[in-house]
Amino acid sequence: MRRFVFSLLILSLVIFGSLPISHGQSAAIGSKVAARANSSLKLTLPVKEGSLRFAVMGDTGSGTDKQRQVANMMVQYRNIFPFDFVLMMGDNLYGSESAKDFETKFSDVYKVLLNDKVKFYATLGNHDLPMQINYANFNMNGKEYYRFKKGNVAFYSLNSNYMDKKQLAWLESELAKDTSDWKICFFHHPPYSSAKGHGSDQQLREIVEPIFLKYGVNVVLAGHDHVYERIKPQKGIYYFVSGAGGRLRESDVQTSPLVEKSFDRDMHFMLFEVVGNQMYFQAISRTGETVDSGVLVNQRKQK
Repeated sequence: MRRFVFSLLILSLVIFGSLPISHGQSAAIGSKVAARANSSLKLTLPVKEGSLRFAVMGDTGSGTDKQRQVANMMVQYRNIFPFDFVLMMGDNLYGSESAKDFETKFSDVYKVLLNDKVKFYATLGNHDLPMQINYANFNMNGKEYYRFKKGNVAFYSLNSNYMDKKQLAWLESELAKDTSDWKICFFHHPPYSSAKGHGSDQQLREIVEPIFLKYGVNVVLAGHDHVYERIKPQKGIYYFVSGAGGRLRESDVQTSPLVEKSFDRDMHFMLFEVVGNQMYFQAISRTGETVDSGVLVNQRKQK
């Protein structure tokens, strides 16, 4: 009994800061707390050696406590799924875009990930000012649309606010010479969506989908609608809507033959892992609930 009381006393002193503890003791306590937290996380991804791992989030720039809670959950999952970079689906900053806003709505929110050298790759949403292309942490390098490659996967960030002839010509030129096993396009407005807030951008779809089909794009990621949707493959292409990283439109998804899986009860982010001709995915809520998961097979490799 005395040992139990003494243990409680020690724990209370540590919590309230009255008892000095060494760095080693602090690290040990912190690691045990982290271990307990991580034990409650449910990862559906294989975490195979040499795989490509990344996260996806959209419509994040609210600066709210809930956005920070999503960011914290991303940090927790990164402890068991060490992803290297994050794709952003636009609407990176809502409202004003002063230097302070870039801190309170982005760099402060994702400080732990940024400090751990996780790179963020942004695209422009309808609420974003063009000047964001010069913000170093968005890695756009002064370009409204750009391409980068990781392993056997090529990523295309497009500006769906203004899909002009110059951008389309660049996209066709880059895709035509791209021999990557996987081609992923990400931008703000969804070509397919069943959400009431915005829904499918049919005009955009008519412009870009023929190009995607002609040059073998595998996966398309978008935001704009503040929900999660996994669309049934359209003409062989996998489409996702991930637009609730900072704002939510609750109960916004309509019953539709388009949708394979949806979630509109809370905010979320996504994790992806590419292993050869397979791409695993997991959608996770602000509270850590797995709302969807599965594996995509490379369509072009099946032929």
